[in-house]
Formats: sequence, structure tokens, C-alpha cells
Amino acid sequence: MAATDVVSPARLSAGDTRRAFGALLSRDLTVLRKRPADFIARTVVQPLMLLFVLGYVTPRISPDGGDGPLAAKQATTLLAGMLAMVVLFQGIFAVAMPLVQEFGVTREIEDRVLSPIPIGLVAFAKVIAGALQGLLGALVVFPLAEVVPASRPELHIHWAVLVTLAPLAALMCSSLGLYLGTAFEPRSVMALFAIVITPLLYLGCTLYPWRTLDPIRWVQGVSLLNPLTYVSEGFRASVTPADHLSLWFVYPALMVSTAWLLWRGMAHFRRRVVG
Repeated sequence: MAATDVVSPARLSAGDTRRAFGALLSRDLTVLRKRPADFIARTVVQPLMLLFVLGYVTPRISPDGGDGPLAAKQATTLLAGMLAMVVLFQGIFAVAMPLVQEFGVTREIEDRVLSPIPIGLVAFAKVIAGALQGLLGALVVFPLAEVVPASRPELHIHWAVLVTLAPLAALMCSSLGLYLGTAFEPRSVMALFAIVITPLLYLGCTLYPWRTLDPIRWVQGVSLLNPLTYVSEGFRASVTPADHLSLWFVYPALMVSTAWLLWRGMAHFRRRVVG
């Protein structure tokens, strides 16, 4: 039975569609629950090492021994960056990497698209599952960013911003995972990291605020093309008192990025399934 020979979604009631969608979502979350080690590894290892080297080792070997205002400022900057980084990694590893495998030789994706709902909803279920994992990952890493650095970061939580921006950021990163997972062939996985992920991380204002790039205007401009910049700056605005991009830019940029990545990701998904 081909992937395109599924039961017509029009025959399903809205309640049946919701139940089928919930079953797909539940499947991804069950895999997460059954294999917590994978989630912890991709959530904790890289942020922990960056926090340890940049937030603990570097300040400790500085002249003030990590007890000065510079160390506290650096820890505050790292807090927002690590949250952004973890949400990005969850979007990539919870959505993109499984899709690369499922579209491989075994065509495991056909198990999902045989469900009696539109193909677009199958893709959207993966995006929602990835976004939920991104939010959970941020909750896991938040305590690390508090206790690992030599000096504690200065917290100033704006709850209205945090509870609205965090889900949007997680949805954007998960949509990016959908786009990358359907745009790259399995043999191109290494190129995914070399060409896409590395520039996203290091030009996404995770290790420094966007305003500090004022002396290098061209890098500052390039950073505005990076969707992770708005995630980093949004978290910087929501959990720290540090200077940040205006939220009047952050929210629209995240919404536009999410809509475009979701649209293109679903288009690639349909093409890969039907093809």
C-alpha cells in the first residue's frame, strides 16, 4: 500500500482527527519517556561543557578569580544563550535527525503517513512534539546555568515575556528541525552540522548580546538574518536585566520565521512522502 493511498481525511470527524493527531504526538512522547538517556545527553552535555569552560574555568583563571562583576555579567549572558541553544538542539535532534532516518532506505515514515489524517498534520505532530521537548530541555538546563558558573547570573524574570516567548521560540526551532530534516538527504547529515548548525550557534548571539556587536556592523547585520538571534535575545529579555533587542522586533521575527519554516518544511515533507 503506497503512502498516498491513505484513507481520505474528509471521512474523519473532527474528533477522530484530534484523536489520531494525539496518538501520533503520544507516540513521540512515549519514545522520549522510554529513552530518557538520549534526551538528557543532547540536553545537558554541550551546554554543561560550555557553561563549565566559559562560566567557571575562564573566570577562575582571570585576575579577579571569578568573583568580580565581569564574571557575573558573563554568567548572565550565558544563561540566555544556553536556553536558546538547548531549545535549538531539541528542535534539531527531536525532529530533524529522526526525519533524516525515517526518510532513509527503510522508509519508516510510511508507518506515520498511513494514519487517516492529512499528511500536513503528521508533520505538525512532529513539530509539536519537538517544541514540547525544547521547553522541557530549557527547564532542565535552567538550574545548570544557575549553579555551574563561578558567579551566579543576575536574574530578572519577566513572566509575561517568558511564558509567551518560550513556546514561540520552541515552535520556531522545531519548525526549523522539520525544514532541515526534510530538505537534507541522509547522506548529507554531516553537512547539516557544518554548514547550518555551526553558523546558527555562533552567530546567534548565544555567547554575547546583539548590542555588543555595534563595532562590527556587518556581523551585527548578518546576525539579524539568523533566527536563533531572536531566541537568544528573547530569553535575554525574559530572564535577565541585560540589554537586548527590542521585543517589537523579537516577536514578529520569531512569528515570521516560524510561519516560513513550517510552510516550507511541510511542503518538503509532502514532496518526500509522495515522491
